[in-house]
Amino acid sequence: MSDILIAAASASSPEALLLQDELSAVLQQLSGDSGRASFDAEAPDERGGFYLARNSAGQLLGCAALRPLGEADSTTGELKRMFARPGNTGVGAALLAHAEVQARQLGYRAVYLSTRVINTRAVAFYRKHGYAPVEPWGKYVGAAQSVCLGKLL
Repeated sequence: MSDILIAAASASSPEALLLQDELSAVLQQLSGDSGRASFDAEAPDERGGFYLARNSAGQLLGCAALRPLGEADSTTGELKRMFARPGNTGVGAALLAHAEVQARQLGYRAVYLSTRVINTRAVAFYRKHGYAPVEPWGKYVGAAQSVCLGKLL
Protein backbone atom coordinates (compact mmCIF):
# COMPACT_ATOMS: atom_id res chain seq x y z
CA MET A 1 0.00 0.00 0.00
CA SER A 2 1.74 3.13 -1.19
CA ASP A 3 -0.78 5.76 -0.16
CA ILE A 4 -0.20 5.69 3.60
CA LEU A 5 -0.27 9.17 5.12
CA ILE A 6 0.86 9.58 8.72
CA ALA A 7 0.29 12.67 10.81
CA ALA A 8 0.44 13.68 14.45
CA ALA A 9 -2.85 13.79 16.33
CA SER A 10 -4.11 14.08 19.86
CA ALA A 11 -4.20 10.67 21.56
CA SER A 12 -7.54 11.71 23.05
CA SER A 13 -9.17 12.70 19.73
CA PRO A 14 -12.23 10.67 18.73
CA GLU A 15 -10.38 8.97 15.86
CA ALA A 16 -7.40 8.10 18.04
CA LEU A 17 -9.68 6.73 20.75
CA LEU A 18 -11.57 4.65 18.17
CA LEU A 19 -8.36 2.97 17.02
CA GLN A 20 -7.17 2.49 20.60
CA ASP A 21 -10.51 0.82 21.40
CA GLU A 22 -10.06 -1.52 18.44
CA LEU A 23 -6.54 -2.36 19.60
CA SER A 24 -7.75 -2.94 23.16
CA ALA A 25 -10.44 -5.34 21.94
CA VAL A 26 -7.88 -7.34 19.92
CA LEU A 27 -5.46 -7.49 22.86
CA GLN A 28 -8.23 -8.44 25.29
CA GLN A 29 -9.23 -11.34 23.07
CA LEU A 30 -5.63 -12.44 22.49
CA SER A 31 -4.22 -12.15 25.99
CA GLY A 32 -7.00 -11.34 28.44
CA ASP A 33 -5.57 -7.83 28.96
CA SER A 34 -6.59 -4.79 26.89
CA GLY A 35 -3.34 -2.92 27.53
CA ARG A 36 -5.32 0.19 28.46
CA ALA A 37 -3.63 0.54 31.85
CA SER A 38 -0.25 1.10 30.17
CA PHE A 39 -1.19 4.25 28.24
CA ASP A 40 -2.95 7.44 29.30
CA ALA A 41 -4.37 9.19 26.24
CA GLU A 42 -4.86 12.36 28.28
CA ALA A 43 -1.20 12.68 29.33
CA PRO A 44 0.49 15.22 27.06
CA ASP A 45 4.23 14.95 26.53
CA GLU A 46 6.59 17.30 24.72
CA ARG A 47 8.98 14.41 24.03
CA GLY A 48 6.44 12.14 22.44
CA GLY A 49 3.53 12.01 20.08
CA PHE A 50 0.56 10.09 18.78
CA TYR A 51 0.35 9.30 15.10
CA LEU A 52 -2.56 8.31 12.87
CA ALA A 53 -2.16 6.52 9.56
CA ARG A 54 -4.72 7.07 6.79
CA ASN A 55 -5.04 6.20 3.15
CA SER A 56 -5.42 8.88 0.47
CA ALA A 57 -9.21 8.73 0.87
CA GLY A 58 -8.82 9.67 4.55
CA GLN A 59 -9.79 6.28 5.99
CA LEU A 60 -8.12 5.41 9.28
CA LEU A 61 -5.58 2.60 8.95
CA GLY A 62 -3.72 2.54 12.27
CA CYS A 63 -1.96 4.35 15.05
CA ALA A 64 1.17 4.47 17.19
CA ALA A 65 2.37 6.46 20.18
CA LEU A 66 5.82 7.49 21.32
CA ARG A 67 6.76 8.72 24.77
CA PRO A 68 9.83 8.88 27.02
CA LEU A 69 10.67 5.49 28.51
CA GLY A 70 10.89 7.07 31.94
CA GLU A 71 12.23 10.03 33.84
CA ALA A 72 15.52 8.29 34.59
CA ASP A 73 16.32 7.68 30.90
CA SER A 74 16.09 10.69 28.59
CA THR A 75 17.72 8.90 25.64
CA THR A 76 15.17 6.13 25.09
CA GLY A 77 11.67 6.47 23.69
CA GLU A 78 8.92 3.94 24.29
CA LEU A 79 6.59 2.78 21.54
CA LYS A 80 2.99 2.34 22.71
CA ARG A 81 -0.46 1.55 21.26
CA MET A 82 0.88 0.39 17.90
CA PHE A 83 -2.00 -0.88 15.79
CA ALA A 84 -2.78 -1.48 12.13
CA ARG A 85 -6.28 -2.42 11.10
CA PRO A 86 -6.36 -5.91 9.56
CA GLY A 87 -6.02 -6.12 5.81
CA ASN A 88 -3.87 -3.02 5.44
CA THR A 89 -0.49 -4.33 4.33
CA GLY A 90 2.44 -2.05 5.06
CA VAL A 91 0.70 0.15 7.62
CA GLY A 92 2.55 -1.28 10.62
CA ALA A 93 5.93 -0.89 8.93
CA ALA A 94 5.08 2.68 7.88
CA LEU A 95 3.95 3.62 11.40
CA LEU A 96 7.04 2.05 12.96
CA ALA A 97 9.37 3.86 10.55
CA HIS A 98 7.54 7.14 11.23
CA ALA A 99 7.81 6.68 15.00
CA GLU A 100 11.53 5.95 14.68
CA VAL A 101 12.09 9.14 12.63
CA GLN A 102 10.15 11.12 15.23
CA ALA A 103 12.18 9.50 18.02
CA ARG A 104 15.44 10.58 16.37
CA GLN A 105 14.11 14.12 15.95
CA LEU A 106 13.17 14.17 19.65
CA GLY A 107 16.73 13.22 20.58
CA TYR A 108 16.20 9.57 21.46
CA ARG A 109 19.00 7.13 20.69
CA ALA A 110 16.86 4.01 21.09
CA VAL A 111 13.24 2.89 21.04
CA TYR A 112 11.93 0.23 23.41
CA LEU A 113 8.60 -1.52 23.59
CA SER A 114 6.87 -4.31 25.44
CA THR A 115 4.35 -6.75 24.08
CA ARG A 116 2.88 -9.99 25.28
CA VAL A 117 4.79 -13.21 24.63
CA ILE A 118 1.51 -14.70 23.39
CA ASN A 119 1.35 -11.99 20.69
CA THR A 120 3.71 -13.93 18.43
CA ARG A 121 2.72 -11.92 15.36
CA ALA A 122 3.81 -8.66 17.01
CA VAL A 123 7.03 -10.18 18.35
CA ALA A 124 7.91 -11.48 14.86
CA PHE A 125 7.04 -8.10 13.30
CA TYR A 126 9.31 -6.15 15.64
CA ARG A 127 12.17 -8.65 15.30
CA LYS A 128 11.86 -8.41 11.50
CA HIS A 129 12.33 -4.64 11.86
CA GLY A 130 15.51 -4.88 13.93
CA TYR A 131 14.19 -5.04 17.49
CA ALA A 132 15.98 -7.38 19.87
CA PRO A 133 15.43 -8.40 23.51
CA VAL A 134 16.36 -5.78 26.13
CA GLU A 135 16.30 -5.74 29.92
CA PRO A 136 12.76 -5.25 31.23
CA TRP A 137 11.95 -1.93 32.93
CA GLY A 138 9.31 -0.71 35.35
CA LYS A 139 6.27 -2.94 35.60
CA TYR A 140 7.73 -5.39 33.08
CA VAL A 141 10.50 -6.52 35.44
CA GLY A 142 9.66 -10.09 36.37
CA ALA A 143 6.56 -10.13 34.14
CA ALA A 144 6.88 -13.51 32.41
CA GLN A 145 3.94 -12.72 30.10
CA SER A 146 5.80 -9.76 28.57
CA VAL A 147 8.70 -9.53 26.18
CA CYS A 148 10.71 -6.29 26.06
CA LEU A 149 12.37 -5.36 22.78
CA GLY A 150 14.51 -2.43 21.70
CA LYS A 151 16.38 -0.96 18.78
CA LEU A 152 19.24 1.53 18.61
CA LEU A 153 18.49 4.39 16.23
